[in-house]
Amino acid sequence: VQLVESGGGLVQAGGSLRLSCAASGFRNGDYTVGWFRQVPGKGREGVACLSMSDSSTRYENTVQGRFTISSDNAKNSVYLQMTNLKPEDTGVYYCGADPLDLAILNEEVYDHWGQGTQVTVSS
Repeated sequence: VQLVESGGGLVQAGGSLRLSCAASGFRNGDYTVGWFRQVPGKGREGVACLSMSDSSTRYENTVQGRFTISSDNAKNSVYLQMTNLKPEDTGVYYCGADPLDLAILNEEVYDHWGQGTQVTVSS
């Protein structure tokens, strides 16, 4: 299983970015992809997740209404559209895969991770 993120960068507060996560190596579509962010000195914080089997989604409270997670099952890809970005959204964003397909933002159920992509929001 391999996950590859892309799309990070530097943006001013109020701006937008779109992150992509390309997944490969899964035997079927019964898994959840989650986006997590990490800042120095802290663990990964769940931001949003999407079940590839039924497209159900879940968002962390502070990004609800600003971030949208979506998928293109034909490309085995998951996207995170981030709008109205705030400086506190800064961090390394990782996509992870949960083979139990629980669609929850608990880092412990995710056992595959990408390399991460840096998102920096300036004030």
